Amino acid sequence: MDKKVTVVGAGNVGATVAQRLAEKELCDVVLVDIIEGVPQGKTLDLTEAAPIEKHDSHLIGVNGYDATEGSDIVIVTAGIPRKPGMSRDDLISTNAGIVKNVTEQITSRSPEAVIIIVSNPLDAMCHVAYEASGFPKQRVIGMAGVLDSARFRAFISMELNVSVENTHAFVLGGHGDSMVPLPRYSTVAGIPITELLSQERINALVDRTRNGGAEIVGLLKTGSAYYAPASAAVEMAESILKDKKKILPCAAYLEGEYGLQGLFIGVPVKLGAGGIEQIIEITLTGEEQQALQKSADAVQELKDLLKTLG
Repeated sequence: MDKKVTVVGAGNVGATVAQRLAEKELCDVVLVDIIEGVPQGKTLDLTEAAPIEKHDSHLIGVNGYDATEGSDIVIVTAGIPRKPGMSRDDLISTNAGIVKNVTEQITSRSPEAVIIIVSNPLDAMCHVAYEASGFPKQRVIGMAGVLDSARFRAFISMELNVSVENTHAFVLGGHGDSMVPLPRYSTVAGIPITELLSQERINALVDRTRNGGAEIVGLLKTGSAYYAPASAAVEMAESILKDKKKILPCAAYLEGEYGLQGLFIGVPVKLGAGGIEQIIEITLTGEEQQALQKSADAVQELKDLLKTLG
């Protein structure tokens, strides 16, 4: 393979990202984790599946960063999940330290890479990686909108009993309760869902999308979602690796777009070989702009919290 992607964190999300990258034959994969044996074991297992899945992607698992040198993309899934009794401050403080360290390690070895952040709380972790890397804003991107939009699309498909391939949806804003699904821009075969569903049903789907991650956590009880988050990160990586220039909702650093300044917020962007090639500004109603501002305020709170934690 002439492309190389490093995945940091060999938990459920990271290992599934590695699997999807390899099985799509997009690149060679380096899987990094601090736990000895885990990335090595998972990549060996995936390598042994390669003859059956019919791909020639090369996978290696490592506990350090030297093998990551020259990566085209680095996908960061490292961090701890929020545990019972843990405050948001505790989660941010711990994961900020992890993401900062990871970013410093990868940027020194892959100075031209695009960084895709998956670690939570996502919007805050994008700021950590942006500052620690010193990379231009085009090359630090957060994975959230693709996942949230996929959830919205799945729920629309289930509600209307139509192919998911016919569904398109946009979810803007921060990755959390304040995200902003946009029914006006969400369609089935080009038909806005506002023409196909009652406002009551649309509201129900919007609420389910906002709580999509929590719904899965509630069902699993011992973990969180990983199949869909992994697929979302890989769709972003594929658009970059193949210079496809797909328009996808991603967390991007805004400098005046949508009236927002100095924040990572989920907006539609064009993803190509250089990372974010364009931020697409769509016209919002007053109500939608207000909802986006509320979401931005929540992200600003997280950013401010990072400063107080040092």
